[in-house]
Amino acid sequence: MKISVKTAAASMAILWLAGCNTSIKEEKPEATPQEEPLSIIFMIGDGMGVPQVSTAYYFGDSLPNFSRFKHIGLHKTSDKVYRITDSAAGATAFSIGEKTYKRAIGVSVDSIPKETILKRLQDDGYQTGLISLTTITHATPASFYAHVPDRDMHEEIAAQLIDAEVDFFAGGGKKFFDNREDGRNLFEELMGKNYHLDTLGLSETVKDKKNAYLLADDGIPSKIDGRKNYLSEATTMALEYFDQKQEPFFMMVEGSYIDWGGHAENAEMMISEVLDFDKTLGVVLDYVENNPNTLLVVTADHETGGVSIGKHYVVDDSTGKKTEVPEKVTVYFNSNQHSGELIPVFAAGQGAENFQGIYENNEIYHKMINTINQSK
Repeated sequence: MKISVKTAAASMAILWLAGCNTSIKEEKPEATPQEEPLSIIFMIGDGMGVPQVSTAYYFGDSLPNFSRFKHIGLHKTSDKVYRITDSAAGATAFSIGEKTYKRAIGVSVDSIPKETILKRLQDDGYQTGLISLTTITHATPASFYAHVPDRDMHEEIAAQLIDAEVDFFAGGGKKFFDNREDGRNLFEELMGKNYHLDTLGLSETVKDKKNAYLLADDGIPSKIDGRKNYLSEATTMALEYFDQKQEPFFMMVEGSYIDWGGHAENAEMMISEVLDFDKTLGVVLDYVENNPNTLLVVTADHETGGVSIGKHYVVDDSTGKKTEVPEKVTVYFNSNQHSGELIPVFAAGQGAENFQGIYENNEIYHKMINTINQSK
């Protein structure tokens, strides 16, 4: 499928920076009461490669927030077995710091549960947050709190979320909490663990409680299906909630449907999701600029669709002659599957320079932990 719209004035450039980093064994951070530990915001545009980022420049109405980054790198996405990864193995590499197999959630290649960065930082006194457009049990968010051998074990993943003690989470997936084969009502269990729970909308957070928003039986709607500003609004709410508590935090925000647009070979869907992700990116960059003791890392687990941005033609129906339209471009899909492209990593805030270079996807975990150590 292909689609064309009018190009914006700006063009995309990804900086290929030198300084490939090797894996460095890090020490676990031990903050003292006098220190103010570094907060981390980790944003994942699922399925977002360089071509997807490029669409924000060709199809947006203003200069994308991606242009605000000065520190950019690239990561290699292959999992432990396959050159072409899936979201479960990709997100697990981010969350546990080692590569694993396709469909694995929070476990090693031998299916052994591994401590996630979310749990590690919780143990150091961090608040934690997860925001997704899909079910909160989907591969990417689940990889930060659950440990199961297969990503489709949604009911088991939901049950593990109850004990994960995440301070703020928002997404879909209600059906895995109250319409379960084992008869458990996880809504009641959440409220029993001092959660403010809302299944209808993004109501005001409660400072003295953890906050859970489960707003759809399955995923939140895509932009082309009528989603409003959920992603930016949920992110803003989480940041305000964390600020009230005045403790360091780790938060993962997923722009889930960039990937879905690639799988569907639906350029309109993909473009609208990239632009929505970029809008949310602006909210977070503003926060980082006003809170210098914060690190923002933005990347993707893989690219989806083998997307390229190419010439746009009009065809004369009578002659079949193609004529290039100089002020337009077209989105082309090479497939409806994941690709093996290197993936951009954008970083801002304290320690952003650590994310330059070209490295394996699991190195992002170690770079985040090492940046916390360096900030002391």
